[in-house]
Amino acid sequence: MQENTIDIKSLDMDARGVGHIENEDGSPGKVVFVEGALPGERVSFETFKKKKNWEAARMTVLHRESSMRVAPKCEHFDYCGGCSMQHLEATAQVAIKQRVLEDNLWHIGKVHADNIMRPMYGPTWGYRYRARLSVRWVEKKGTVLVGFKEKRSVFVADIKSCQILPKHVSDMLLPLRALIGSLTLFNQIPQIELAIGEDVTAMVLRIMAPMTADDETKVKAFADQYGVQFWLQTKGPETAAPFYPLAPQLHYLLPEFGVRMPFKPVDFTQVNHHINRVLVHKALRLLDVQPQDRVADLFCGLGNFTLPLATLAREVVGIEGSETLTERSLSNAKANGLDGKTTFYNRNLFEVTAADLVALGKFDRMLIDPPRDGAMALALALGELRNTNPELLPTRIVYVSCSPSTLARDANALVNLAGYKLDKAGVVNMFPHTSHVESMAVFDLT
Repeated sequence: MQENTIDIKSLDMDARGVGHIENEDGSPGKVVFVEGALPGERVSFETFKKKKNWEAARMTVLHRESSMRVAPKCEHFDYCGGCSMQHLEATAQVAIKQRVLEDNLWHIGKVHADNIMRPMYGPTWGYRYRARLSVRWVEKKGTVLVGFKEKRSVFVADIKSCQILPKHVSDMLLPLRALIGSLTLFNQIPQIELAIGEDVTAMVLRIMAPMTADDETKVKAFADQYGVQFWLQTKGPETAAPFYPLAPQLHYLLPEFGVRMPFKPVDFTQVNHHINRVLVHKALRLLDVQPQDRVADLFCGLGNFTLPLATLAREVVGIEGSETLTERSLSNAKANGLDGKTTFYNRNLFEVTAADLVALGKFDRMLIDPPRDGAMALALALGELRNTNPELLPTRIVYVSCSPSTLARDANALVNLAGYKLDKAGVVNMFPHTSHVESMAVFDLT
């Protein structure tokens, strides 16, 4: 491997320092992505992957340190892949994410927001209420490892604690390793799905072989000692079922709206419950729903936005691609006494057309909360509606995004085809110390 020295100019989407190898004439040459390096720093690096137009490298020597650099709180930061930005001061992390969002909006979407919203913050440690923990029996070490994958590796990091998990879960990592190591199927449990509610910590053991009676006794004893509710999953997520104890049920609260949201540990819910409350509050305030409004909540999931919206609007229509989820959403609406103001439909929103939107009728407001793939078909359908049935277009759209690149792509269609202006955009610090960028945008009909 070759070692060189470079000046770091910026960070990329994976929190790697970006610089250029100088050509012989002093002009910028091949781009290099350096793990562990920050903007303004001069570092030596060691290349581990080389392509024609770029190289990936790790920092070996820090010659000039950035004022934004801090000591990582986690002792495992250098090799665990759970976080990538702990070496960067927390507010600087958010500033970098804001820049990523703005760069994506312009370079991909060719749009600018008229206003940049202040970032939304929450707890920066112990915030991760959902996680998928990898499990592996390592014969050479004679132990079971439980945690996140190592950086750039399929191997499980040997961690004894985790600063982004709640403390009671972090404190459980070593006892959990010991528990799995004591079971007959110690090498037949590839992952644990963690989900934390208001008063329940659930763990779904993905088991590839049946438990013995002795295994079951050990798991139940662990559950009693550490206050965990165990579920077992034999195949896909749909096979996950409660094992012990059978009650109480997982749920989270949106107290501002009087909503209690039951969920299963394999359901999609926001990782950071504290920020989720801020997110719902902000999205609804920006949507500016009036009592007479009919509102669409697209990619509605379990009803995280639908049910709070139903406390404000005349009617809310939640649409989701999974029939199971739409049934669960309706059940949650009934449990909260909001079924009279909500309707749920099962539709594939990745193939939605203008005709589908016409059939759904007029919406005054629309909230969009898609997965990473975004909502391109919907944006194009709204663009077509602009030409055929402009009276059906909602006057305001709030778009909640977990991928700035697909938000930017969809923003281009909403602005240039559907006739909206991008009024506001900003980041949501849902995943502190990681490079993940959550964001929100507001589109107003022109």
